[in-house]
Amino acid sequence: MDMAPIYTVEKPGFLHMLKVWDPKYQPPSRKYFAEVALPKLYNETRQALYEKLDTVLFFSATTDLWSSRSLQPYLSLTVHYIDENWSLNSCCLQTTYFPEDHAGELIAQGLKDSLALWKLDEEKMVCMTTDSGTNMMKALKLNQWTHLSCFGHRLHNAIENACKDARIERAVGVCKKVISAFSFSWKKRRDMAVVQTELGLPEHQLISESPTRWGSRQQMIERILEQEKAIGQILGADKKTRHLVPTWQDIDVLESVNKAIKPLHDFTDALSGETYVSISFIKPTLHLFNNSLLKSDDDDTELTKQIKTDVLKYLNQKYSDQTTQDLIDLASLLDSRFRTTYIEPDKIAKLRERTIAELCSTMHYRGIPVTHAADKDKFESQVVEPPNKDEEIPQQLL
Repeated sequence: MDMAPIYTVEKPGFLHMLKVWDPKYQPPSRKYFAEVALPKLYNETRQALYEKLDTVLFFSATTDLWSSRSLQPYLSLTVHYIDENWSLNSCCLQTTYFPEDHAGELIAQGLKDSLALWKLDEEKMVCMTTDSGTNMMKALKLNQWTHLSCFGHRLHNAIENACKDARIERAVGVCKKVISAFSFSWKKRRDMAVVQTELGLPEHQLISESPTRWGSRQQMIERILEQEKAIGQILGADKKTRHLVPTWQDIDVLESVNKAIKPLHDFTDALSGETYVSISFIKPTLHLFNNSLLKSDDDDTELTKQIKTDVLKYLNQKYSDQTTQDLIDLASLLDSRFRTTYIEPDKIAKLRERTIAELCSTMHYRGIPVTHAADKDKFESQVVEPPNKDEEIPQQLL
């Protein structure tokens, strides 16, 4: 649970603590944990997971390539399925050392080997989600698997692409220098607390950006804007840091960027959840982006309008291919909160036929008879019944 290394059982402080608690207790050795306890726990857990996965009728999967702190490459695989109690489950099956070149062909074979190792039938996998890397997309294409790119990753790429502007790069660079000035000076952090009290500002610390998460950049910008007066007063009082005070042009740029991307902040995490189905939210989310959150307002600056336009253009283009559209349309149709609300009218009839055919096929696969045509017609009418037109995206996405 605490991820403590096994040599903890031999550390003097740990042994002294046990001796204080119970002088008679003799803890197992490091060798016991390494050669007996942990292998036994691993084998028992793996066997239990084998048995659980053996009962799964269909599953989806996510995979990713990543590097450890020592820069060693790994390939991870996680499966997701709904059990007999209609609960969504996620199991990280493995994180495998992957020293080969990260070419699409090698990744494709590595994923096939991983599924085979866990005795998972490819025919039962309905979809695999990855990032938008060309090697990953090629691997799934080679394996002829249904593929869906991670929405959070695509949103990150869309915002990064939209913010490739010299004015933004300069303003963000100023933010980073400001944060560095406070990070390396205890005196400035102390003065910040005093000035915040004097100016009635929230007693917040500045936030650093993480390059792989666009939301951290938005939070950094928002915090700089919030503490603008305190930053100006503290840095301006020191001739060595006076040049770091953001100019009014920098502030205008930061305000424009923040206005454009702040409304999108909650969507990365909301559409990446593991405890609820999120694919059905994609279509409504894109609709909300196009018709509300990223729609240009009269009081938007030109930079804000440009960022919104570029983000929308990127996302709409990435979700324009027919295979992806069919997948997210089907997911939206099966979600009782959305049904046909966000599906183009000319696609509904064909989508309805496909849905009924797949459901009947699934029922036949499970040995459940479709006993009467009237039942099928009744079911069909229920599937395509639209919800209240005023119904919006669930609150957890807002």
